[in-house]
Amino acid sequence: MCKGADGVPEYRNGNPGNSKDCKRLNLPDVVTVPGSRAGGASSGGKSVASTSPTSFPRVDSATQKSRDSERRTVLETELQTEEARLAGLRAEYNNGEPERQGGERNYQKYLDRVARLRDDITRSEANVASLRRELSGLKD
Repeated sequence: MCKGADGVPEYRNGNPGNSKDCKRLNLPDVVTVPGSRAGGASSGGKSVASTSPTSFPRVDSATQKSRDSERRTVLETELQTEEARLAGLRAEYNNGEPERQGGERNYQKYLDRVARLRDDITRSEANVASLRRELSGLKD
């Protein structure tokens, strides 16, 4: 251990050098203990599916069907809304040449709006695809 120029202790590995303010520390060796394995981790990598406890709440099939039906209805409504939004965005985009608006006398503002519309269309298309994928995964 050495003291630096500002009086802060410095710990160094190895020879402290010729510094007058250094002294060697004799510390005991560090002892390491291997950690224990989590329960069952040494079973050769075989995983066992855990069963739910008996106190876990169960839902009868009629209630589950009702929930599934409600979920399907919500997803279909969201899909219709998103498809309508996408149609509106595509109409406004007009194949990359939307009508100029009054506040867009500056050409850069027009280009910014075109880029925003393009991004909105891409996002909306991804939303529609996601909703369709989710609907296709539902049980009938």
